[in-house]
Amino acid sequence: MTLQVNITPNGRMSLPVGIRKRLGLEGGGAVLVEETSEGVILRTVDQAVAKAQAIAKRFADHPDSSVDAFLTARRSDSGE
Repeated sequence: MTLQVNITPNGRMSLPVGIRKRLGLEGGGAVLVEETSEGVILRTVDQAVAKAQAIAKRFADHPDSSVDAFLTARRSDSGE
């Protein structure tokens, strides 16, 4: 879904009520703004946390994700 919103001269913009309701922001709240090479992404804090947890889970589920495994690999790579 693509919607146009206007930005006031002092930098304020309003998210349409339907989007705010779906995101649980009816009473206000915080969003995170990420600038990418393709544009701007707005995420709720909950969405950003969920994304970070998913990324961390990918690495935590790896069998060699322990600190000891990391240090062993570093020692091996450095010839210690």
